[in-house]
Amino acid sequence: MFKLLKTVIKTGEATKKYPFAPLEVCEDFRGKPELDAEQCLSCGACTRACPANALIMETDVKTGTRRWELSMARCIYCGRCEEVCPTKAITLSQNFELAVTRKEDLYEEAVFSLADCCQCGRPFVARKLLEYVLDTLAQSGVTGEQLKLRRQQLETCPECRRSNNMLDSENISHLRYFEEEL
Repeated sequence: MFKLLKTVIKTGEATKKYPFAPLEVCEDFRGKPELDAEQCLSCGACTRACPANALIMETDVKTGTRRWELSMARCIYCGRCEEVCPTKAITLSQNFELAVTRKEDLYEEAVFSLADCCQCGRPFVARKLLEYVLDTLAQSGVTGEQLKLRRQQLETCPECRRSNNMLDSENISHLRYFEEEL
């Protein structure tokens, strides 16, 4: 008996006091993903990279908003969202205690505003993403008339750009090259 007590005292505490004391995890532990909405561009890279479809991005053209949603019930904590985020807006935290009493608490969301097309007025791209691209162009040395032209192109929705680039039926001549050869 004395030998057993001596061994226990020599060994020290063999178990963790987890529910009553915080459990320390290693530095590269992959816990709950957290979004910094101020940093997020709402580009959608995280939603495309998520293998479990835990991240959803929905665009509502009527209200001019884009909604980002994370479902903690679907997340597998793989860290792909953190890897692909261009602005490091998503980080995996050390938090692993995610038990909730209501199902609604498993969802996190953020809402972003959309920029309108300069021609038709329909919202089509996230405002932060557009500003980020324009700032990147300005910092890369694009200035003056080039920046103004790029801004106009970027602030135009794909439908308006497509219609601007199409030729009128009067300007299309399928036989033009054939007639020149004769």
